Amino acid sequence: MTRVNRPFRPIRARTAAVAAGTATALFLSLAGCGDPDDGGRTAHRPAPRPSPAWRTDPASVAALGDSITVGFDACSVLADCPAVSWATGTDPQVNSVARRLVKDPATHSWNFARTGALIRDLPGQVDRAVRKRPELVTVLVGANDACRNEVGAMTSEAAFRADFETSLRTLRRALPKTQVYVAAVPDLMRLWSQGRQNQLGKQIWKLGICGSMLRDPDDLSKAADTRRQSVRERVQAYNKALESVCAKDALCRFDRSVFDFRFTGAELSAWDWFHPGREGQRELAEMAFREITRKGT
Repeated sequence: MTRVNRPFRPIRARTAAVAAGTATALFLSLAGCGDPDDGGRTAHRPAPRPSPAWRTDPASVAALGDSITVGFDACSVLADCPAVSWATGTDPQVNSVARRLVKDPATHSWNFARTGALIRDLPGQVDRAVRKRPELVTVLVGANDACRNEVGAMTSEAAFRADFETSLRTLRRALPKTQVYVAAVPDLMRLWSQGRQNQLGKQIWKLGICGSMLRDPDDLSKAADTRRQSVRERVQAYNKALESVCAKDALCRFDRSVFDFRFTGAELSAWDWFHPGREGQRELAEMAFREITRKGT
């Protein structure tokens, strides 16, 4: 039998060729199939969109809330004084958020807050604000929900949370890029401890201001302490609701410092020892500006 001479192929070359072919097949398999547990969809899944970045220089501001934000009793008795509002005021002594951030506050800032407003009024204020399409919305509301004649009349935590969720959802649906600054409800217990040191203030409180907390300010009995503690705990629950709802929105910032601020009588209105005076408004503006212009998440 005749032997056929085949060309010699080195073993090393054949081994390299097989390895290369195997690697190529493996690469193509991985690139085309993705995760076998998800039906091959991994390779075609789009990358998640980055969260929108917080801008520290919004060009317009709309303020929502209650009597604090319209400067009630800050300039004269029983009257709003929006010029000293921490959010949109024009008073240089207060140096409001709008004065610090907005080039022309007269045309690019709006105050929709209302004296006596409760959290249930916030959705209506949002409806009016979205028509202006502000780049920043400020919210300070909730003190009136705790300041009722009786503890039992305070807004429940569940209702408070629901109304705030509705407000933020409405705002976000209309203005997906608008930023929201949410100030904590102030510490009403500290308001009692500071205001009760002023005899005139205590007389004014008898007219019916925040009865759940301020009624009988010199009563230090266990029952009175329990009542005041109940109000403080409800305010803390409100703040927890504001913070948790706000945390779900990438363009919402909650500022607890408003609750923690150790204010004194110097920051309170000389007319009622309840609302912030000019100095209190200035402090609120400073805290808000610091949080709004804070860099990072």
